[in-house]
Amino acid sequence: MSGRARLTLFAALATLLTSWSLTPLVDSFGWLFQAAALLAVQSAVGAGARRVPVARSLTAAGQLLVSLVLLALLFGGRAGSGGTGPVAYLVTDFGALFEQGVRDVGLYAIPAPMTDGIRLLLVSGVLLIGLLVDLLAVTVRAAAAAGLPLLALYSVAAGLSGGAGAAWPSFLLAGCGYLMMLLSEGRDRLAQWGRVFGGAPRGQARTASGLGPGGRATAPVRTGRRIGAVALGVALLVPAVLPSLDGGLLGGQGSGSGEGGGAGGTISAVNPLVSLQNSLNAPDNRVVLKYRTDSPQQSEQYLRILALDEFNGVKWEASGRTLTDVPATLPDPPGLAEPVRRGAVEVRTSVSAAEGYSQRYLPMPYPATGVDIGGKWRFEPAGRTLVGDQLGKDRFQNVQGAQYTVRSLLLRPTAQQLQSAPAPRPDVLAEYTKLPDNLPPVVVDTARRVTQGAPDDYTRAVRLQDYFAVSGGFRYNTKIASGTGPQAVARFLADKEGFCVHFAFSMAAMSRALGIPARVAVGFTPGERQSDGSVNVSMRDAHAWPELYFEGVGWTRFEPTPRSGISVPDYSRPQAPAAQPSAPAPLPSQSAAQPSAAPSQSEACPPEMKKLGECGGPVAGQGSAGGGGPSAPAVLGWAAAGAAAVGLPLLPLLWRTRLRSRRLRSGRVRAAWRELGDAAWDVGVLPDGALSPRRAAERIVERGRPGAEAAAAVHRIAGAVERELYAPPGAGAPYPELAADVLLARAGLLAAAGRGTRLRALLLPRSAARVGRAVSARRAALASAASARTAAVRARLTALRPRLTLRDRG
Repeated sequence: MSGRARLTLFAALATLLTSWSLTPLVDSFGWLFQAAALLAVQSAVGAGARRVPVARSLTAAGQLLVSLVLLALLFGGRAGSGGTGPVAYLVTDFGALFEQGVRDVGLYAIPAPMTDGIRLLLVSGVLLIGLLVDLLAVTVRAAAAAGLPLLALYSVAAGLSGGAGAAWPSFLLAGCGYLMMLLSEGRDRLAQWGRVFGGAPRGQARTASGLGPGGRATAPVRTGRRIGAVALGVALLVPAVLPSLDGGLLGGQGSGSGEGGGAGGTISAVNPLVSLQNSLNAPDNRVVLKYRTDSPQQSEQYLRILALDEFNGVKWEASGRTLTDVPATLPDPPGLAEPVRRGAVEVRTSVSAAEGYSQRYLPMPYPATGVDIGGKWRFEPAGRTLVGDQLGKDRFQNVQGAQYTVRSLLLRPTAQQLQSAPAPRPDVLAEYTKLPDNLPPVVVDTARRVTQGAPDDYTRAVRLQDYFAVSGGFRYNTKIASGTGPQAVARFLADKEGFCVHFAFSMAAMSRALGIPARVAVGFTPGERQSDGSVNVSMRDAHAWPELYFEGVGWTRFEPTPRSGISVPDYSRPQAPAAQPSAPAPLPSQSAAQPSAAPSQSEACPPEMKKLGECGGPVAGQGSAGGGGPSAPAVLGWAAAGAAAVGLPLLPLLWRTRLRSRRLRSGRVRAAWRELGDAAWDVGVLPDGALSPRRAAERIVERGRPGAEAAAAVHRIAGAVERELYAPPGAGAPYPELAADVLLARAGLLAAAGRGTRLRALLLPRSAARVGRAVSARRAALASAASARTAAVRARLTALRPRLTLRDRG
């Protein structure tokens, strides 16, 4: 095995060993075998291309093209995008599958299930890193720099897995792969130096590969191995010996009170809305929670996760709060007075969380009065949430697979109680009416315009709710980007399109602008009741809503989102003193008679239901009035793609055939001699322009070993070239057998070559390198001509300058 082939092998092996650090991200490592197979093909294409003297960029382009074709064969048609034709197959379908993979990454907890989208991201990422490593280590011959893409791959795995991908076995595999690649590259360099310097006794023979007799490594190779082993050992042992850095910027980012679990500790600012939009657009809509409740009003059984109470000008988030131990009976919610407390009903809810649902905050009905759950949990009194405590380094208690029971109050305030609520306490008013200084004026102006003439905070709140839900012309759309800054609120008010995040954020900001304490709650809508009495809560039930504070009632839910299946509180219905009715408008694509929370838009419909015609469109396979079957453009597109797939590998063969035919048809001796030289070059006899025709012919016969007849043809052609070069004009006899002798010599050279050499001479001829040389020569000629023209123009301007000066003086 040559040095470059060995380096190609170790570069691919280094990429594969580093890719092992990605295995903790998913629940299956079958993708790694697919990535290994495709990486082997990609490396083989690079090795084959480097044996042909072509540009480095063409080698990388060939590897990239083959990798894309393999990915298309492996993943094409799995996204169900509905596109037809090669462009849709390779662009639309692949784009949809990549988008699905990105959604799945944000949707699932680690280890995530092996969906087609995640598999595509993993395999294509490994192929991309492998291509960069091969390009740097083998093509450019900079193996040390090839460690950068390997480090990037390892860092991504370690960051996403929360440290699981950075465990010492993964680091050891990645480090060994990188060191083996460096040793292979160093061994190849030593082999190119010839005599290896130093290390062995005088008179001891050394091979070109840096090995002594019996395969023993000489001093430079042994020293390199020792240095690599020491460096790897230091990298593994030093972090274990040094004290851990837990504080400051390098410390753990988890919150809680630490492992001691005392009464102190704080919860850090967390924004759980990062994945809320992905949850609403989840393709599988999996069930994450199941519960049973004795509540007489299931429509009010929202499962609240936490409250976002701080608007810092960029986003809404949960402010830092002090955590305490979970009391047996939770204290009364803030602001709740006895009249409303007497009308409340205490309900009991038993919840079971799915194994695949990982959430550090415990979903509960609001306001909870008691929680029965195992594990280590802490209580945050202001938001009345339970937060998982720290279990170890980078490990926290979460709701995954938990079963718990919550006692909560079903509050039933009346519109009159809310309307007559006294002014909020000063501390509540000061904390929950804060707004950033850069809030656009349109937010305040719109709030005042909508609530103009309202006599109290309750009427203002209902008018804001109705403005978003009914009268303002807003549309519900989960595909809109979920910006959360102050400009995003102004943009939402102008575009009037968004989903629950936009509606909740905007109403909370406008309420604060009117002096009403407000925050945003995040959780789940009540879910869907099953035939056995239980209720399923799925990913698409994820929701955000504003909570407004009224003294005597406490934090009160409002619903500005115009989404079917959303329960509008009774106290904000038409009997309340509002200027507009408060019933939310249904989605444009849904019927009012079907208040399902699941979207029914065609883009949210699974591909299997599309095929059955369950999404409101035509059944797959049933064409329009034009008849069934593929359209003419699709057929032409597929035919063009097939022709390109077959024709691209045959381009070198077609080029050589055309060039040979043109040279032989010309009847010129020198053209035939160049064709003979290229034919010998294709079977491995490199051209040498310093040799005379006779000596070049002897070299072709000596190295190519054609038969006797072919050798005689080679010498006849060389003799004709000598006569044309050195004989007097007109002394040469006609040579009608010129083309036949060239073909005879070429056939003899191909017959004497091995099967692999013969196949390469036909499909990937070495003489095709003349194309690159011709392009380079042409580019150099154009550059030289442009430089000459520029110099001529400058000289002309220089000659004209004295005349212009004299004319100006005259």
